[in-house]
Amino acid sequence: MTPAERNAAPSEEIACGIPLSPAALVARGLRKTYNRRVVVNHASLAVTPGEVVGLLGPNGAGKSTTVHMLTTLLPPTAGTARVAGFDVVKEDSKVRQHIGLVSEKLIMYNDLTARENLRLFGELYDIPKDALKKRIEKLLTFVRMEKWADARIGTFSTGMKQRINVIRALVNQPEILFLDEPTLGLDPQSTVEIRELVRRINLENKTTIILTTHMMVEADLLCDRIGIIDHGKLVALDTPANLKKLVSGTDTTVLEFDIPNLGPSLLTALGSLSCVASTLQEDETHVKVRAKGEDCFDAVIDGIRKNGGKVQGVRNLEPTLEDVFLQLTGREVREQVTNHVPMASRRGPHGPRASHSRVR
Repeated sequence: MTPAERNAAPSEEIACGIPLSPAALVARGLRKTYNRRVVVNHASLAVTPGEVVGLLGPNGAGKSTTVHMLTTLLPPTAGTARVAGFDVVKEDSKVRQHIGLVSEKLIMYNDLTARENLRLFGELYDIPKDALKKRIEKLLTFVRMEKWADARIGTFSTGMKQRINVIRALVNQPEILFLDEPTLGLDPQSTVEIRELVRRINLENKTTIILTTHMMVEADLLCDRIGIIDHGKLVALDTPANLKKLVSGTDTTVLEFDIPNLGPSLLTALGSLSCVASTLQEDETHVKVRAKGEDCFDAVIDGIRKNGGKVQGVRNLEPTLEDVFLQLTGREVREQVTNHVPMASRRGPHGPRASHSRVR
């Protein structure tokens, strides 16, 4: 049975009723407030061993703050969470022994070599010297970086640094790996490499993975289930296919029009049609229209022509995760809001802790 087939049952506040034996992670009613502002609002989540679960949402949604609570970097204001069987507040040191964390910031030292960085973080876990040496060599080979093992990290490209950053989080052989925006700021080639690395870690090592991203394609490609977070709330959690059925299972049609004379007035007119749920301009001539009703196609075409629009082409599109997000939240995932929440001063084996966390 695949992870995607294991995880169909609903739960308390979306997720927690999934029968887990044993549970990789269970969170109930997690809440985080900062200066009376709610950053995470009663999030509940359950993850089975070997599963890849994505937390999808715009910057400012609360994704990273959720991960910081689950990895003991921030104490929750309310709610409970057990990771690898241990309470994240009462047994935080035990939690850290069983997890790895790749944060949005690179946690490495530029003046040290790749091998030295890995050895440094391995020593924080008190791994015996001989065992650590063998493990480091295996990890470097795993990401095809053995050729540059003794080169300083500061000389690496961003993609090479991220590969070392990911295996840094694997030095302690974690049961659960948290990846917070692992491809953020990478070029397309490096992005593909990191996504393939994530797949291999899950498939070959059987590692449970919690991934945060604001990239729809990334969530769709990598995740068995996806949780959509908006304004700190987990508003949906299901397989990508089931989430898309939230759109396709209704009388909603997603149409893409190629209109050479597309302009603001025509977009306004389209948005005012009674059958149109939303419009999204993709470039100077293309607009995506979500419309409802059996006769919506004819109604939209008539609306375009009545307002002087010239239709050069039209496509009936399959729903995407962006369509799901738009239906659930009423706005595009491309919106960005950045807020700053100070990190807890706790220290642990994840490396240097600085007050640099952006709420996601």
